[in-house]
Amino acid sequence: MTTVLLVRHGLTAMTGPVLTGWTPGVHLNERGREQAETLGRRLAPLELDAIVSSPLERCQETAAAVAGGRSVPVQTDDRFGECGYGEWTGRPLKELAEEPLWRVVQAHPSAAVFPGGEAMADVQSRAVRAVREWNERLGEKATYLVCSHGDVIKAIVADALGLHLDQFQRITADPASLTVIRYTPLRPFLLRSNDIGGDVADLMPRDEVAGESGGGENPTGSDAAVGGGPGTT
Repeated sequence: MTTVLLVRHGLTAMTGPVLTGWTPGVHLNERGREQAETLGRRLAPLELDAIVSSPLERCQETAAAVAGGRSVPVQTDDRFGECGYGEWTGRPLKELAEEPLWRVVQAHPSAAVFPGGEAMADVQSRAVRAVREWNERLGEKATYLVCSHGDVIKAIVADALGLHLDQFQRITADPASLTVIRYTPLRPFLLRSNDIGGDVADLMPRDEVAGESGGGENPTGSDAAVGGGPGTT
């Protein structure tokens, strides 16, 4: 069971009012650096087999904060880079909301192709392919982190949940948030979504998960043979 920690980069001066996209030279602001350092401390108890990042500075800086004090270097994979927004890059969101394409992006993103840029469906395809290849490369017992961007993370989560891309706007990935997916031979399991605080002890690898037969490895990743789990009572 491969566990993937999806982290969105911390805040920048452009996060929110402007569609940053692939604009070069966009770094974490003071608050973003604090968020990244806090996340690094939260994740310190977890042993990571790899740390992978989008090539953009805001992700590289967030990933570096997590990597600090570890012997695991930050590796770059362009497939986790931001959506290519083309002519929309650098424009205010308030202005873009008046564009006819805006409604397509919100209601039917699988049909959205940004002028001079990428199709949302292609963004999902490259990101999901990258996750699957890293899963295979690192192995079924690996836990690794990917630092990426909001739309990219949402697209990966939609795939893991078996949702059509047109539903991905129902998913949220805030700055410096943690989303965790565990991939098993049967299906992916979404363990956390848009998590911005709390303990991570439950993400520690478990060699064996007790089942109805009295123990042994559970290839589904669930803590119950049928249903959502036994709970705490």
